[in-house]
Amino acid sequence: MSTATTSPGGASAPPLNLPAPGARERRRLSPAFGLAAPGTLFVVLALMGPLALMFRYSLNRFVPGQMMVEAFTLANYQKFFADSYYQEVLATTLWVSGLSTLLCLLAGFPVAYFLVRQASDKWKGRLLLLVILPLLMGNAVRTAAWMVILGDKGLFNAFIGTLGLSPVKLMYTPTAVVIGLVSVLLPFMIVTLQSVIEGIDANLEAAASSLGASHLTTLWRVVLPLALPGILAGTMLCFILSMNAYATPVLIGGPSFQMMAPAVYQQVAKAMNWPFGAALAFVLMAVTLVLTTTANVLVQRRYRRWSE
Repeated sequence: MSTATTSPGGASAPPLNLPAPGARERRRLSPAFGLAAPGTLFVVLALMGPLALMFRYSLNRFVPGQMMVEAFTLANYQKFFADSYYQEVLATTLWVSGLSTLLCLLAGFPVAYFLVRQASDKWKGRLLLLVILPLLMGNAVRTAAWMVILGDKGLFNAFIGTLGLSPVKLMYTPTAVVIGLVSVLLPFMIVTLQSVIEGIDANLEAAASSLGASHLTTLWRVVLPLALPGILAGTMLCFILSMNAYATPVLIGGPSFQMMAPAVYQQVAKAMNWPFGAALAFVLMAVTLVLTTTANVLVQRRYRRWSE
């Protein structure tokens, strides 16, 4: 961009070459890019690199005795879609993960709302600490505790036995797996929802109540729409973690109950079929990514309608 100036004698001075408006902005972006480059490079190398290598493995052939032979074939993916057993394993993973996520949402939202709106400042921190405390223990430790509780001669059957009821078979059942997953994932849901509800102005609920709305109506028409981003984040987090759960299905579900993560482990570590195990891992990743992305798009559209 150039501008002409006039000298005191009336003669026109040569035009001044001024930088374009976006030039300074581009210069200002360069330090930020330099700061972000190391972290971005680390993520690419540490995350995308192994994924690219595993995808390459999924295109190889498995030969007994040789483990893996270099090739470029889709036979491993064709095997998954042609075998009804693995399709049933994927279906089981989907409904167990969906049910666990739904139960976490139904149980976590009231707890999160109570922490924000009802608990006093004195007790809020203590109760939140109790919610987070299970996260300080490993999944295997918590799962082992549920094995003691849900076993045929565990604490639950001992308790209902004192009531004169017959023992219930819970161990090595889908019900036990759902219970174990909910216990593992519930703190993530509560913490996510609590942080979002904390940012909702309480005066909005008071205004709805002053206009005659009941408490349930206020929750449905005011709190729920505003908390929708947090609900989406919590459900996506719980769904992704449950889709990739390993310790809980193996220890509580037993050998007859199969989900995708244990199936991947069996193919890689026991059958030594790395190409097919890598293909199963990518199928699991693709299904999880498609479902979470679709849910994100649908919920964001719904949220924009409510915002308007």
